[in-house]
Amino acid sequence: MGFTDLLDQVGGFGRYQWIHVILISLPGLMTASQNLLNNFVSGIPVHHCKPATNQSLHDLGRTYQVDEQQLLKVFIPPDPSGNRLDRCRRYVEPQWHMLNLNISLNASELQTEGCVDGWSFDQSEFSATTVSEWDLVCSLRPLKQMIQTIYMGGVLTGAIVFGGLSDRFGRKSVLIWSYLQLAVLGCSSALSPSYTAYCIFRFLSGMAMSGIILNGVSLKVEWIPTKTRTVVGTLTSFFFTFGQMILAGLAYWLRDWRKLQLVVCAPQFLFFTYSWWYVESARWLVLNRRSEEALKGLHRVARINRRPEAINKLTLEVLHSHMRKEIESSRSSFTAFDLVKTRRIRRISICLTAVWFSTSFAYYGLAMDLQKFGVSIYLMQIIFGAVDIPAKFLALGMLSYLGRRVSQVSCLFLSAVIIFANIFVPTDMQSLRTTLACLGKAFTSASFTTVYLYTGELYPTVIRQTGMGFVSTMARIGSMAAPAVLILDEVFPALPSMVYGGAAVLASGFACFLPETLNKPLPDTIEDVEENRTGGSCGSHLKEGVALKEGVSSPDDCSVVTKEGVALKGLNEKEGSGLNAL
Repeated sequence: MGFTDLLDQVGGFGRYQWIHVILISLPGLMTASQNLLNNFVSGIPVHHCKPATNQSLHDLGRTYQVDEQQLLKVFIPPDPSGNRLDRCRRYVEPQWHMLNLNISLNASELQTEGCVDGWSFDQSEFSATTVSEWDLVCSLRPLKQMIQTIYMGGVLTGAIVFGGLSDRFGRKSVLIWSYLQLAVLGCSSALSPSYTAYCIFRFLSGMAMSGIILNGVSLKVEWIPTKTRTVVGTLTSFFFTFGQMILAGLAYWLRDWRKLQLVVCAPQFLFFTYSWWYVESARWLVLNRRSEEALKGLHRVARINRRPEAINKLTLEVLHSHMRKEIESSRSSFTAFDLVKTRRIRRISICLTAVWFSTSFAYYGLAMDLQKFGVSIYLMQIIFGAVDIPAKFLALGMLSYLGRRVSQVSCLFLSAVIIFANIFVPTDMQSLRTTLACLGKAFTSASFTTVYLYTGELYPTVIRQTGMGFVSTMARIGSMAAPAVLILDEVFPALPSMVYGGAAVLASGFACFLPETLNKPLPDTIEDVEENRTGGSCGSHLKEGVALKEGVSSPDDCSVVTKEGVALKGLNEKEGSGLNAL
């Protein structure tokens, strides 16, 4: 007897659960907009130094009877490739003889200087971005990537802060506050007067995003029966996928970073308005000695699900008898130190740290650098979003028939191979480069799906929440580091890809040392894990195919850092799978 039996009495997955899941999942469409917003808000337009002249290029073009593009060669030298104008240098003196096509001259011998008068930005792809507004190019280019790193830092900080607050004040209260915080601060960032102010707003918006994801997932799952989590987990994971496509459409339509920032954050006011309708987690209420409120919540769910007979049957005594196991388990004291205290748990924690970090590192490394492929950034965003759909189904098939370990190793290793292969593809072969990039993102997305399930099955029940919180923190650190590595392309163009691919190869090696969990019951105690001596080499796997018992989640959900006690108590149910938490 457990809380799941109580849910069955009040209607199981009834009308309330349908409304509840849909309303909590809708903000997921904006999750991708927040995490990948920097691709468009801080897109880098084609640019060059402002010419050293008091006259406009248009007037000079009419005077010399040449087009503006030809006239620019008088003021701007070619870049080292010779295929385009230099973006960070200009001639000290105009070279009018460049207009004479019969003269050949080595431009590198002419004296140049930096863009002392600023830059001119092309507006065909973006009408305005943070880059063009605050001149985040050339020597200031690292500041563009820093925006994303600061945002991810906010996500990490928010996961820790809001995780503790949800323990104390409840899922619903913190979720409502997070909606309001993101709505106000997100819209305020569209009015940022300076780069510093914008970074502060983005950091605080990142914190709010963690509050939304952490408490939204908890509140959603804690009102869903175990047997229906397969469908719910799978379907809701696609909200992030569709959100990527929506972001591309909005960015293409608006083209202005302030308008885009405002449009993707304004819906949070709607989510804040209807979030008051949610029923607080009855599990959390009981564990925090507020059983009367939990009973009222169950009665309300029973009324919405049209189960009036359950209202008379559910009393405080019945509630406490069903949740005795949860109440007793909540009194156990386990800390993060238990993740490294014993040999097998320590090995699992070290290996999962590498897998989570590298998966997030490679995923955001690919997803946050769409302009390098030479294809429309809006089209690339749609393709990168769509590729997640087959990737999730691929992961489901591999997990069912190849096992967890082989799937994890294969996804990481293949993503690394594809990232490395793209280094050797010439830049003029854009179709091949784009195809390989999509395959790389597909395998990193499949790696995310796999590691979510795998982690829940590896850690025992008593420290599962602590373990999930720890490895999720490593994933967020990886997403923070990914944008910063993109700056290395100034040292050597292929260096970022080498770092991303190298991390994935290293993580695939660590994954080989994880035990297989396919067809094995979930461990409840640390002793269960330590006494289990089964498991073989990386290449061995169980051949019996079984259906996955639970749903999968999206990469964005790695921002959820749950602490001991916050926990989605469905994980304590033995018949559930490691993905019950999602």
